[in-house]
Amino acid sequence: MADQARVAAPVRGRWRDVARQANLLGADGALASTIFAEMSALAVRTGAVNLGQGFPDTDGPRSILDDAVAQILGGNNQYPPGRGAPGLRRAIAEHQRRFYGVDVDPDTQVLVTAGATEAIAAAVMALVEPGDEVVMLEPYYDSYAACVALAGGVRRTVPLRFPDYRLDVDALSAAVTARTRLLLLNSPHNPTGRVLDRSELEAVARVALRHDLVVVTDEVYEHLTFDGVVHTPLATLPGMAERTVTISSAGKTFSVTGWKVGWVVATKDLVDAVTTVKQFLTYVSAGPFQPAVAAALGLDDGFYTGVAERLRAGRDELVTGLLDVGFTVSVPQGTYFVVADAAPLGYDDGLTLCRELPERAGVVAVPVRVFHDNVEAGRSLVRFAFSKRPEVIADAVSRLRALHRG
Repeated sequence: MADQARVAAPVRGRWRDVARQANLLGADGALASTIFAEMSALAVRTGAVNLGQGFPDTDGPRSILDDAVAQILGGNNQYPPGRGAPGLRRAIAEHQRRFYGVDVDPDTQVLVTAGATEAIAAAVMALVEPGDEVVMLEPYYDSYAACVALAGGVRRTVPLRFPDYRLDVDALSAAVTARTRLLLLNSPHNPTGRVLDRSELEAVARVALRHDLVVVTDEVYEHLTFDGVVHTPLATLPGMAERTVTISSAGKTFSVTGWKVGWVVATKDLVDAVTTVKQFLTYVSAGPFQPAVAAALGLDDGFYTGVAERLRAGRDELVTGLLDVGFTVSVPQGTYFVVADAAPLGYDDGLTLCRELPERAGVVAVPVRVFHDNVEAGRSLVRFAFSKRPEVIADAVSRLRALHRG
C-alpha cells in the first residue's frame, strides 16, 4: 500500500514544472497520460485504425535488418564507444558530405545519441542556463517544452499559422530578447509537414547572427520531402556552421523508430558540450544497431527517393480522402503528417473530435492543440499520420466517410 501511495502521489518540486510544461500534470497534481497514450488506448478498445502516432507499420530495408541480426549473433552486444561506433560516425560524416556538401570530422564533430529526442534534450540542457530563453516554432514537438523546463529555461514561441504555416519573420525577431540563448528549429516540421524554404532559413540565420545565438535544428525528416521540395540544413548557410547543432536520426528514414539511433553534428566545442550532458543520460545505446545504420546510410539514391515517393502516395490518398469528407487540409511538404481543420464538419474542438472519432468512424487522430501554447490557435485542428501501408490508409479513408453520414 505504501508503494502504491508513493506512485499515486502528486509530482513535486521542479519536476512538477517539467510535467506541466509537457501537459502531463492533472488537475490534482498527479501525473497524467499523454494524448498519444490516450488515443492509442482508444484505438485498441474500439478496433480503430490508428493514424495518431507517427511511426510506420512496415520494417525498413531488408539489408539493415540482416545487418543488425548479424551484429547481434556475432557478439556485438556490449557497450559501444561513448561517442558512438567509429564506423557510424564516419558514415554520418559521409552522409553530410554526400547530401549537403558539408565536411565534418567524424572523431570530433559527430556524436551518436539514443534517438533524436535524447540529442535534443542533451543539447538544450548543455546550452541553456536557468532563466535563459529558448525560442521555438509553435506548434512544436511535445518533448521540446519538457527539455526546456528540465534545463530551467523559459520557452518563447513563434506561431506558424494554418493552413500555409509560413514563418513570420517579424514575429521571430520580436520573440528574441536580451535573455534569449537558443533557437530551437524543426524542419521538415512536425506536426505541420512544412519545410522551411531558403528565404525563411536566411531570416533565421540573420536573427541568430545578429543576436549571437546558437541554433539547435531537428532534421529527422530530412529525407521525407515531396513534390520537389528540398530540405536545406541551416548549417549550410553562411556563418551558421559555427553556431548550429544539427540533429537527425535513422528511425524515420529507415523505418526503425524503435532502434533509437540518432546523432548530433556540430563544431567540436558544441559537440563536447552536448556530450558532457549526454554521457549522464543514457551513456550509450543501440550497440548492435549502430553498424547496421552505418551501412544503411550508404544505400543508393534510389532507396532515399523510393522512401519519399511511397510516403507521398500515402499523403495524396489521405489528403484526397480528408477533402472528400469535408475537412480543410494543409497539404504537407514533408514528414509523416497532415493537419486538417475539423471546423467545416461542425467541430470547433479537435480534442472532442479525436475522442469521438474512434466510435464514430473507427479512426484515431490527435488534436493539434496539444502542440500549442496558444490552445485557441489549434483548437479545431487534428493531425493524421500517413506512414502506414496503402491498404491501411485506404481503410481509414473509407471509414472516415462515415462522418458524412453522422
